Amino acid sequence: MRIVVRGRLPKAFAIPRKAVAEAARMFAEASARRVGAFWHEVTVHLVDDCESAAVHMQAMGIAGATDAITLAYDAFPPVSPGLFGELFINTEQAMREAQRINRRNWTPANELLLYIAHGMDHLSGADDAGEKDYRAMRRRELAWLRSVKYLMA
Repeated sequence: MRIVVRGRLPKAFAIPRKAVAEAARMFAEASARRVGAFWHEVTVHLVDDCESAAVHMQAMGIAGATDAITLAYDAFPPVSPGLFGELFINTEQAMREAQRINRRNWTPANELLLYIAHGMDHLSGADDAGEKDYRAMRRRELAWLRSVKYLMA
C-alpha cells in the first residue's frame, strides 16, 4: 500500500511528515484488515478551513469546513482489484480542537492523527451516524492512535 501526504504541515504540530505518513499507513492497514480489503494507495491531503469547505461542498454538497473528508475509488482495469482513497484532513480545525479539549497530554498532533484514523475507518466502510456506531469507531480509532504513540516521541 502506498501512502502519500500532500499539503502544508504546520510546525505547531511538532510531528515530522514522515511520522504522519507512517501513522497513516498503519491506520490504513488496520482498517483494510478489519474488512478484508486491499488498498492500492491513499493520499492524505492536509488542508485549511477554506480548502476543507470547498471540498466538503464539491464532494458532499455540504457548506462549511469539517475535520475529515473521505473519498474512495475502485481500481479500473488493468490495475488489479482494490481501492484508492483520499483523505482531506483539516489542520486548522485539528489545531483549534486540540487547544479546546481539556485532556492531559492531548496535543495538536494527537488530534491530527485522530482525524486521519477516523478517515481511514470511513474508507473501510465504517459509519458513525448512530451513537453505537460512533462509539465503536472512536474506540477503534483511539486504539490505533495508541499503537503509534512512539512515532511522536
